[in-house]
Amino acid sequence: MTTFADLGLSAPLLQALEDVGYESPSPIQEQAIPSMLEGRDIIGQAQTGSGKTAAFGLPLLETIDPDLNEVQALVLTPTRELCIQVTQAIRTYGTRKGVDVVAVFGGAPIRSQQSQLRAGGQVVVGTVGRVMDLMQRASLVLHDCRFVVLDEADEMLDLGFLEDVEKILSATPNSRQTALFSATMPPPIRKLADRYLYDPVHVKVQSANLTVDTVEQFRVEVKTADKPDMLGEVLRAERPDQAIVFVRTKIRCDQLHRKLRDRGMNVRALHGDMSQGSRDGVMLAFKGGRVPILVATDVAARGLDISTVTHVINFDVPVSPDVYVHRIGRTGRVGRKGRAITFVEPKQQRELEAIEQHTGVSISPWVEGAKVAPTPVEPLKPPRHTKPQLSRNGDEPFTRLIADAGRASGVEVRDLVNVVTHVAGLDGEAVRDVRVLERFSLLSVPSAEAERVVEQVSGSDVAGQPLSLQLAG
Repeated sequence: MTTFADLGLSAPLLQALEDVGYESPSPIQEQAIPSMLEGRDIIGQAQTGSGKTAAFGLPLLETIDPDLNEVQALVLTPTRELCIQVTQAIRTYGTRKGVDVVAVFGGAPIRSQQSQLRAGGQVVVGTVGRVMDLMQRASLVLHDCRFVVLDEADEMLDLGFLEDVEKILSATPNSRQTALFSATMPPPIRKLADRYLYDPVHVKVQSANLTVDTVEQFRVEVKTADKPDMLGEVLRAERPDQAIVFVRTKIRCDQLHRKLRDRGMNVRALHGDMSQGSRDGVMLAFKGGRVPILVATDVAARGLDISTVTHVINFDVPVSPDVYVHRIGRTGRVGRKGRAITFVEPKQQRELEAIEQHTGVSISPWVEGAKVAPTPVEPLKPPRHTKPQLSRNGDEPFTRLIADAGRASGVEVRDLVNVVTHVAGLDGEAVRDVRVLERFSLLSVPSAEAERVVEQVSGSDVAGQPLSLQLAG
């Protein structure tokens, strides 16, 4: 078994890893750290939960001179939540070396962040907008920045930050070492890498392999009305150190939180309608171990990186197999074992089968004290269609539509496709190029149907709220 010492890390960092209980590197760490210690640029293609923060954070810290009070490394993140988590991780790893890490993000007083930068700040972790703001105020100077990390670059693209990212990179020395991490590699991200990275090493870890091997997966077949009582039974039997209970909507999140709280449980809620200060407080309490149970929506828990989570409970079946993999990746992290328990209503067997096919693992029935090793699932035979499937030629003109809901509202690609196909009567092939961003979404439909789709679908319920559609431009 490879150890962190085998990767070439220095004694202070090895001691810091021992302090937090990390015993062996994850695949992304094992592949990325040696190349980065050699000074190579790197493209890391990996999902949240793979241990990528340590994969770039440890080599980054090796480059820092703790006696030099200049910004020597910069980590760019797309969101405030991820910025806070990366900062906490790098501070932990750098404690023994005496490295000063400063977080800069929007929604917090800029003056206090300016003060922290004046006082030191050898490593800056920041959101793109706040980094740009501080650079324009001459409070953040990157002349001596020798290491730059772009974390979750594909989400920066979705949020429209890529142009600002290029401006920030242009303000750093050409001799810098650059690491780009992204779950996916769309063409604009590849173009960015081609322009700003020099002869990079490409490291890729498949998402399915990140979770299946370290997470025991179970299902509980339960009627909708019985789910709260069943959740209480599962929590009593499993006695998790820390558990995240995933629900589909913000309303369900609040309702379930109140039910569990009224039963005397120490539980908090996390969803997108909460103020940023409230969300930060919940995350800090959960990360600090003061709260054992967190009820959360997918959007609110995006990027949540807490290695002590022992259980994930899918109170609501995820809307897609990809979301399932993302959810259960909150446990079984960086080599630890975890347990995932999914509540399946009678009408949701197809969703369960889709998840099993996607992960390649059969999900076993849960009983108290159950233990299970991942079991490969047999491939499903293609379903026999009971009605003819319409096909479309590639020359048909399409029109772009804008929807006023995105990830912040809990909307997924599947939600938009479903509402358009069901309400407007289009076949699945007629809804193309669906892209869910933070606050809105984009999709394309045949031009001949566009105005009718806008008229008929607008006002339909999606993720618990009325949807508004309009023609783009």
